[in-house]
Amino acid sequence: MIDFEVIRQRAEERKGGAAALQAMLPPLADHDKLRATTDDRILAEMTRRVFYSGFVRQVIDSKWPGFEDAFSGFDPAFLNIAPDDYWHDLTSDSRIIRNGAKIMAVRANAAFVRELANEAGSAGIFFAEWPATDHAGLLELLSKRGSRLGGLAGQYFLRAIGRDCFILTGDVLACLRDAGAALSQTGTAKKDLQLAQQVFAEWSAQSGLSLNHLSRIAAYSIDAPGHP
Repeated sequence: MIDFEVIRQRAEERKGGAAALQAMLPPLADHDKLRATTDDRILAEMTRRVFYSGFVRQVIDSKWPGFEDAFSGFDPAFLNIAPDDYWHDLTSDSRIIRNGAKIMAVRANAAFVRELANEAGSAGIFFAEWPATDHAGLLELLSKRGSRLGGLAGQYFLRAIGRDCFILTGDVLACLRDAGAALSQTGTAKKDLQLAQQVFAEWSAQSGLSLNHLSRIAAYSIDAPGHP
């Protein structure tokens, strides 16, 4: 496996030097802030990521105040007891994107958030206190217990709520493969997530960097245009 310093140097060369690369990195994750995040904001971010998939993000963002109103502020307690008619009416509500499958994902994820809150005190506490050494397990949990939160949707959700995490964009996967990780063609299997976790743990030990920063630098080393 290639040492991370090689990856970092390549990213610095592509992005204009060490200072330029540093300026492109996101703030460090704040797990204390995540612990204090209320369940309605966790569900709201889940919903945003679910609706982003397959739609232009600017369209979702422009309609977001309508989403907040239509979904009653994303209060999981209310949404868990909302009757079938409430959800049926949302499928014709012009304040949101009227996609029935995604609307029902909100209903399922409201129940999911309540489950996490019952287990840990709040969903924010649950996500903040999940072991850093088992990030692959957390992604698997999102895929299995959440609705439409597998793959990149779940990864971007965790980043958005402030959880330190890697995101396996195509550029990050290319970097991992170039570094010697034997990932599958899709890079989405359970064993791929576990292997990526092992590589990032090794790179973190070498560099002292967070998963957020390791992931970004890995992508920038392949001259990625996005923000992994």
